[in-house]
Amino acid sequence: MSLSDLFNSDTALPHIPKVVQDIITSFDDDDVSIDALGKKVALDQALTAKVLRLANSAHYGIGREVSSAEDAVTFLGFSTLRTMVLASGMTSAFKPTPRFDQAAFWRDAFSVAALSRWLAKFTPDGDGDTAFTCGMLHSIGQLLIHQQMPDAADSIEQSVKLGGTRHLLEQVQLGFTSAEAGAELARRWKFPKAIQEALAGQNNPDLELPFSNTAGIVYLARYLRKAQLEHWPEDELIDQFPSHTAHQLGLNEQALFDQLDQITELSSGLEALLE
Repeated sequence: MSLSDLFNSDTALPHIPKVVQDIITSFDDDDVSIDALGKKVALDQALTAKVLRLANSAHYGIGREVSSAEDAVTFLGFSTLRTMVLASGMTSAFKPTPRFDQAAFWRDAFSVAALSRWLAKFTPDGDGDTAFTCGMLHSIGQLLIHQQMPDAADSIEQSVKLGGTRHLLEQVQLGFTSAEAGAELARRWKFPKAIQEALAGQNNPDLELPFSNTAGIVYLARYLRKAQLEHWPEDELIDQFPSHTAHQLGLNEQALFDQLDQITELSSGLEALLE
């Protein structure tokens, strides 16, 4: 089996709306017209409805009703609007898959996204927006495998529950990893190369040449998410912290450890999409 088999499957690959594609290209466009993108979002009624639901959720606390995509740009800013549109488009791109809890999947993805953004602030050149996007997309390859190869995905999930390492199991059983699948999907969706590289390198960022800062951030975010889910005590989290990756990032470990209590309060602001 190869990665091309996944993308040559008879099952339709996930499709994202044109406006989401336009939002993706904005990562590489310094001259993007914020107003023009707001108007494009407004042309997609389903997408606009989701964006407005997010904009008016308690997380953003604007203090007044956001009634249009243009309002969202004005009151929330382009970066936040872009995040909302991407999340709305991604969560809608995948059809429900039997035996797989997509709501739980996206809650985890959003948590890793929030952790990635938080971690970026402890690095010298951390780009919080890009880190958040990569965190949100970090496991998109897993979802694609569940959709295209459900039996193989179920087998891997069972082995992971028994203590197996996901990317090693994937390599043996599939011939590729979900990180590679996610990076290829990101390439086909025309995400910037830096995001593709971050997704591909997230399992072993220290082994990738050249080192991807965002891959390193996502790797650490996944570590913190695991510690959260398994209720590790703080001293254990600190003792096992991947310091080599942190050093590669130039991350201020002491400042991070001093603020670890903050991670329990982090929110992506995107949870309303799952209601």
